[in-house]
Parts: sequence; structure tokens; C-alpha cells
Amino acid sequence: MDGLLLLEQVLNGFQLGLLLFLLAAGLTLVFGIMDMVNLAHGSLYMMGAYFCATFTGWTGSFLVGALLTIPAVFLLGVIVEMIALRNLYARDHLDQVLATFGLILFFNETTRLIWGPIGLSIPLPEFLSSTVEIIPGAPYPVFRLAIILMGLLVAGLLYFIVARTRLGMLIRAGASNREMIGALGINIRLLFTLVFGLGAALAGLAGLMAGPILSVEIGMGEGILILTLVVIVIGGIGSIKGAFIAAIVVGLIDTVGRSFLPEILKLVLSDDSASTAAPAISSMLIYLLMALVLAIRPQGLFPPKGVGK
Repeated sequence: MDGLLLLEQVLNGFQLGLLLFLLAAGLTLVFGIMDMVNLAHGSLYMMGAYFCATFTGWTGSFLVGALLTIPAVFLLGVIVEMIALRNLYARDHLDQVLATFGLILFFNETTRLIWGPIGLSIPLPEFLSSTVEIIPGAPYPVFRLAIILMGLLVAGLLYFIVARTRLGMLIRAGASNREMIGALGINIRLLFTLVFGLGAALAGLAGLMAGPILSVEIGMGEGILILTLVVIVIGGIGSIKGAFIAAIVVGLIDTVGRSFLPEILKLVLSDDSASTAAPAISSMLIYLLMALVLAIRPQGLFPPKGVGK
């Protein structure tokens, strides 16, 4: 039984890690290339969940709603970049933090005006609501498996784009030396807009996949943004590979820790104390890992070439 529970929690950790990767990949590209600290990235995750809930309600199909959500969040990201963020590239990070924090408040209140204060739900089709036996006696939700498969697919596609295409070449060059690619005649504004839109679409994809599992509510992106920033610090700013590995590690530590730490702590603490302390210790382990990485490799485990040299 413990082995089946461990398998289930490891899969849950992979699922959380891949959701974190989708958020971290977009944010680390924006930070690495544009040198933009975007605290409103979690709001784009939230908007992906709200858009998906709305489109699913209109069409009666989760799959159609998901397909409509991705371009909608991409377009929203492009609009936000052009209207609000483009003028911040030359400003220091404190100004960017303050401005994007203002965007968080703007998105939260706009969402409250449009959808109201009560959270929404995203109904899943029957085939995604069922379970499948991974091994005999170990049923696992189909939708969580779909999240894992989609996350791996997107990770592979993103790796191909960054490593094998001309756009990816420009992204990698921009992460290493954005002044140089500007001097070579590349349209920096267009590149920044496309990168920000891509990051927004990835955040929206994470939001629409998390929506059916969690409640779609105002401010839902703010908590997960903190974990996303931890992932970026551990993996290395601007590194897709680092974001992927760090996200999986953080997801496993958080999920497996919350599941098994209570039983371990009950050996030395009362049941109530163990249940209360376990989530806090599990979260502390993630930040201790970040502190350890910062102490040993301040540029992250897998910084892009040219960073930290």
C-alpha cells in the first residue's frame, strides 16, 4: 500500500512540477531576455483559468474552451506588453516590480468586476474525469495524466523551438547579449513582444490545466508565482533546461513531503502537531534548497551560456 501511495504522490509531484515549468519557462525567458521583473505573470495564469471557464461555458466543451484560451491569453500578453510594459525596459528593477505589482491589483479588480467575487469551476468531459490503472490496483485520474503528457509535450516543443529554430536562436542570443542582436539589425521590439506573448500563452496553458483541479478564483496566481520564482532561481535565469529540472525537483519535494512528512513526524510529535508542522517543513525544504543553490552557484544550476562568466 505504501508503495502505491508513493507512486501516486510521485506522479502528483511530476504533475505539479510540469505546471510550474510552464509558468517558469515563460517567466525565465522574459527575465533572461528582456531583463524584466514581471510579478504579474501569475495574473496571466489566473486569466488562463478564467478564460477557459468562460469559453467552456459558452461552447459546452472543455477541449474547445482550452483551444480558444491559448490564443486569447497570447493576445492579452501582447496587449499588456505593448501598453504597460514596453516603457519599463529602460527602468530599473524596482520600478518594474512596482508597476507589475500594480498590474496584479488591476487584473484582480478587473476580474472581480467581470466575473464577480465567487470562484468558477471548469467541468471536464467524462473521459477526462475517469481513472486509469497505471499498474494493477493503482488507479490514477486521467486528467492528471493528461497534464503530465501535455507538460512533457510542451517542454519538448519548447526545447525544439529554442534549440532548433531561428526564433530560438534569437531568443538564446538575446538571453546572452541583447545589445548585440539589436546592433545586428534584429527588431528588438517585435522579439520582446513575441517572447512576452509566448510566456503569457504558457502561463495561460498552466492556468487552464490547473483550473479543473483547483478552484478558479481571484488571486489564484499569486501563491504559485512564489514557487515559480524559486524554480527560476534554482534552475538559472533564462534557462529552459534549468527551469524544467528545477520545477520537477520542487514539485516532488512539495508533494511527496506533504504526503509522507506527517507520518514521520508522528513518531516524535502528536498527531495534530505533526499534521500542522508537515506542510510548513515541506515548504521550508524548497527554500532551503534555493538557499543552498544560491550559496554554491549564485547563477543557478543551469545558467545559459555566457551567464555568470
